[in-house]
Amino acid sequence: MAATLLPTSQANTAGLPLPDIYARVSRHVPAIEWPALADDVAAILELKKARNAVILAHNYQAPEIFHTVADIVGDSLALAREAVTVDADVIVLAGVHFMAETAKLLNPGKTVLIPDLGAGCSLADSITAADVRGLREKYPGVPIVTYVNTSAAVKAESDLCCTSGNAVDVVRSLGVPRVLMIPDEFLAQNVQALVPEVEILTWAGHCEVHELFTPADIHAVRESYPGVTVIAHPECPPEVVAESDFSGSTAMMMNFVTEKRPRQVVLVTECSMGDNIAAANPDIEFIKPCNLCPHMKRMSLKNIRHALETLTHEVTVEPDLADRARLAVERMLAVRPR
Repeated sequence: MAATLLPTSQANTAGLPLPDIYARVSRHVPAIEWPALADDVAAILELKKARNAVILAHNYQAPEIFHTVADIVGDSLALAREAVTVDADVIVLAGVHFMAETAKLLNPGKTVLIPDLGAGCSLADSITAADVRGLREKYPGVPIVTYVNTSAAVKAESDLCCTSGNAVDVVRSLGVPRVLMIPDEFLAQNVQALVPEVEILTWAGHCEVHELFTPADIHAVRESYPGVTVIAHPECPPEVVAESDFSGSTAMMMNFVTEKRPRQVVLVTECSMGDNIAAANPDIEFIKPCNLCPHMKRMSLKNIRHALETLTHEVTVEPDLADRARLAVERMLAVRPR
């Protein structure tokens, strides 16, 4: 299933009065808190017009960002694809740093901002460009597929990128018997189960959100909610994915819920995913557990507003490195589902 964006009607708030915007998040934002948020929302909408700016928001962003000021929402693959077509002078990335770098790689002539420089990623921190060069020496001739949850420097040392939404198609597109898939060990192991004809070599990197889930969590939920549908992100350990009813990227998870419409569902991923889908599907009951990503939660309406007011913090990539990293991303974008 291809990654998709939410319909524009759910993402674009241009021209809507504030009460209508609040209706989108009323299940998650108490009415007493809305006046303080509404001031920032109104300011951001005006600043976007003045700056000719757009806001790209990842699916893990809180509902008050995702459903009020974002212009484009989606998973890493969707944001990467849509970033290429953005008609704006300024891009604000409500996500983490590697996503802003990817947006800059694909839009070298635009100003790309990230509201908080501390919005990092445990996966991106788990590997360096020197590590990738070491892998090339150890495994000469083996293609290196790098998860987009990495720095531009790591992408520049790779053959092509992948996301959780297209990893299987990327691996198969190479037509080789052996690949290196870095840095997410669990994603690589889950892809291996789907592509047994290819030997996938891994790196011991993990997402600090998804690595915490265990099969015991799934068993406990099933005991408490008989018949519940369990959907897991492929960054979870393979034994967690094996206990689930479906596994896929955040876009795939959204599509599954909206198409299958289970009565009760558990999303084994970052907490805001459930909140954002629930806001658009009030008839579906979302059961937790979930884990919060501390990096994604560094985004707020206030620092998005500040970013637009001051044009900070600008994300830049050194030109030569950018050219090589961009090639890896473009090769990924050229891969289409089989």
